[in-house]
Amino acid sequence: MIDIRPFDTLGHADHGWLNARHHFSFANYHDAGRMGWGRLRVWNDDEIAAGNGFDPHPHRDMEIITYVREGAITHRDNLGNEGRTEAGDVQIMSAGTGVTHSEYNLEPTTTKIFQIWIMPDTRGAKPHWGAKSFPKAIGEAKFEVLAGGREGDVEGGALPINADAAVMATTLSKGQELRLTLKPGRAAYLVAAKGSAQVNGVALNPRDGAAIEDEGEIVIVANDEAELVLVEVAA
Repeated sequence: MIDIRPFDTLGHADHGWLNARHHFSFANYHDAGRMGWGRLRVWNDDEIAAGNGFDPHPHRDMEIITYVREGAITHRDNLGNEGRTEAGDVQIMSAGTGVTHSEYNLEPTTTKIFQIWIMPDTRGAKPHWGAKSFPKAIGEAKFEVLAGGREGDVEGGALPINADAAVMATTLSKGQELRLTLKPGRAAYLVAAKGSAQVNGVALNPRDGAAIEDEGEIVIVANDEAELVLVEVAA
């Protein structure tokens, strides 16, 4: 099953400094049919104006992954972590027993991010934060695991999260094909950060979401140069 969620059907909130689209119910946007996808709870498509951001606020028992599409985001938290994550890179915050953090766009232009929340496997874990740069050039047609908690993810270079899940990304050239097998009991959510693609023959336009379950082999073909982000979780 592949359920396409077109960008213009997503939840929308414009706060002036923040223009947000919600793939799933979040804050004042509620859709009983879009409460999450497996263990994936939140996927926000945020545009943050220059010199603005999220003031210090708390989280607990949630795996929060930030994928920067354009610009950069600067993180600070009460554990003493601080870092700037720029376009194409990713940061993770495993909130565990609790962490208070801020996220600001200190750049001169708008920063665009995907903010992804995954429910943890265990509650009350020790909180941690991390960020990492990943190759951005077009190469072999495969997903790079950016953050994960599945067997082998961390050993393969991914940032660690407290969930049986993985956040992946790839950049494909026009016409390039990528194949991925979704095992029984697993679900995936795919978003075209840039460009467009066909997913098992179904059109995925820029910033659309594709909720995928019980599909087996997934064949993705880029219509043009496409930057794709995929989350795989327990269904």
